[in-house]
Amino acid sequence: MVTVSLEEARAAAAAVPDPELPMLTLGDLGILRDVVRRADGGVEVVITPTYSGCPAMDAIREDIQRVLPGVSVRTVLAPPWTTGWITDEGRRKLAEHGISPPGRTPVLQLNPRCPRCRSPRTRLVSRYGSTSCKAMFACRDCLEPFDHFKEF
Repeated sequence: MVTVSLEEARAAAAAVPDPELPMLTLGDLGILRDVVRRADGGVEVVITPTYSGCPAMDAIREDIQRVLPGVSVRTVLAPPWTTGWITDEGRRKLAEHGISPPGRTPVLQLNPRCPRCRSPRTRLVSRYGSTSCKAMFACRDCLEPFDHFKEF
């Protein structure tokens, strides 16, 4: 059984890197929903996937249990995750690593700004990027390709 406080457990779970976007933590992405004490005294970490078919959920569960041995991890789908849950720090890290962050609200953004030169003159190359949650764009000004985190 985990003997850490809920605050310590939350901090440890929030610091777990996302397996598909390792520059982001589960806290940055906003998929860490809650950390609670179970009736039996154990700790439960509650997470919501970025989308219901996210292939990284098993790896995320294992990574949480690696840093917090003995915790249970529960996945909840409602309310569904949105890109509005990504923290400002997470958005900064995405841009810093060449990935155009999503808009602040989950609406379609037709022309994401280039994360390198900030130009709005971009074009869609592919609706599917390096992971299912990203699309591939190219900048018409600096000519660099980049991933754009899709709005959900």
